[in-house]
Amino acid sequence: MYEVREGCASWLDEAGVPDGLPYLLSPRFEYDVVLNSYFLQANLLTAPWNSNANRARALARFCGFLHVARGGKSWRQATEADHLAFHQWRRRDGAGPRVEGDTWNQEVALVNQFFEWAVRKGHVTENPIPQRQAKPGPPGTVLGPRASATVPSTYAHDENGERIEWMPPRTYRLWRDVGLRGYGPDGLPSGHFRGRWASRNTAFSDLMVRTGERLTEQSCLSVFEVPSRTDVTGYQRFWLPGPIAKNYSARWIYVPHSLVLDIADYVQWDRADAVERAQAAGRYQRIRRPLVISDPDRPEVVHALSSGGITRMRLNDLTPAERYRLLRETDNGLEPAMLWLTEDGMPMSVSGWKAMFTTANERCRAAGLDLAAHAHLLRHTFAVVTLEQLQRAHIAQLGAMNQYQRGHYVRIFGDPLDWVRRRLGHRSILTTLIYLHALQELEMETRMALVPDVWEDPRDTPLAQLGDDALAPGVEE
Repeated sequence: MYEVREGCASWLDEAGVPDGLPYLLSPRFEYDVVLNSYFLQANLLTAPWNSNANRARALARFCGFLHVARGGKSWRQATEADHLAFHQWRRRDGAGPRVEGDTWNQEVALVNQFFEWAVRKGHVTENPIPQRQAKPGPPGTVLGPRASATVPSTYAHDENGERIEWMPPRTYRLWRDVGLRGYGPDGLPSGHFRGRWASRNTAFSDLMVRTGERLTEQSCLSVFEVPSRTDVTGYQRFWLPGPIAKNYSARWIYVPHSLVLDIADYVQWDRADAVERAQAAGRYQRIRRPLVISDPDRPEVVHALSSGGITRMRLNDLTPAERYRLLRETDNGLEPAMLWLTEDGMPMSVSGWKAMFTTANERCRAAGLDLAAHAHLLRHTFAVVTLEQLQRAHIAQLGAMNQYQRGHYVRIFGDPLDWVRRRLGHRSILTTLIYLHALQELEMETRMALVPDVWEDPRDTPLAQLGDDALAPGVEE
């Protein structure tokens, strides 16, 4: 156990804790070496940032409960009674958060993984989370090496299952205009709106609902990746690299022309102003261990500056944590290579975007609107609306093409459901079927009004401009 107060960053560097890896401190600012060694496992060192953050939050929540409500216990002293008391507080206590089944199941699974590790390593004698036999899988199911014969017995049975949250585009625009742009419910600008960075927030939200990227993926984009040619109509695409995509699901992202224009406006005005102020304040000179793109004509080449010299890296190989300290050289000096910046000119964090959604939801409630959105809801909205859009006249379009055109079309779009699967980064189309089920539950009249005219159809873009969707950058024909 170490006390960490001053020089925390340098101490963590000396302890060999990689940038971007979560760690827990006690209420007395103590660093538990054994507890935090859990995050140094090989499979967690390469896990997505948000997955590790969820693990850390779940574990911190349980440890905090032990400290506050169970007599200052540590995780080593936790018992089954402590877990059951935690379950009661999280799920049923009127003074507690009363979380839903899905949330609880994720939390208890993550804490259970930690204690299974602690038992294997001999740090505790038994898991404080009671277990029951896991239900057998379908015939022929092959269990992975980490599969367990038991699961937490406190798993909830009220989880949502296949239910998804999404918004019709008209509802989304109302939420966006009131929550992010400060309009009134009547669709008119409000003179009382004091929100800042409405153009950035609107562009970010619109990009998410039109491309289906995850929050952690979209927040890590650099200025070199998002299309910037405002003179090209239709859809343009960019490559989402594996290190910032969930489960390394590298893929092409297709951006409509209207959003290319909106992002270009943000870069030209709000972002440029923030960068100028940050440069004047010398903020970029204080970034620890910066990574620098020195040649704008070769943005894929990144230089790591350290006392040991200069190391060359590739932009597509950088992790989210590395991208947060990535700079580019310009005529006016260094500036972040990340696209989305705060008003202080520093890269916007995932927690900052979550706070944006929270604030937008509060504005809607204050305006008397029963509307609330979050990042994954926008991803679901993209999937449902895009699937409906592509399904319309799909067969008729194929029938009007010759054999060569059909082959080219299928290489890019394929089946509508498979197109959505690839855009979302799903490995199996079975995961994507949930959106087809959501459409099938709608009345035909609702489906016909679902896709607004202002949502550009990617099939209206010349096929030659889109390229082959099956080929990664550098291997295109």
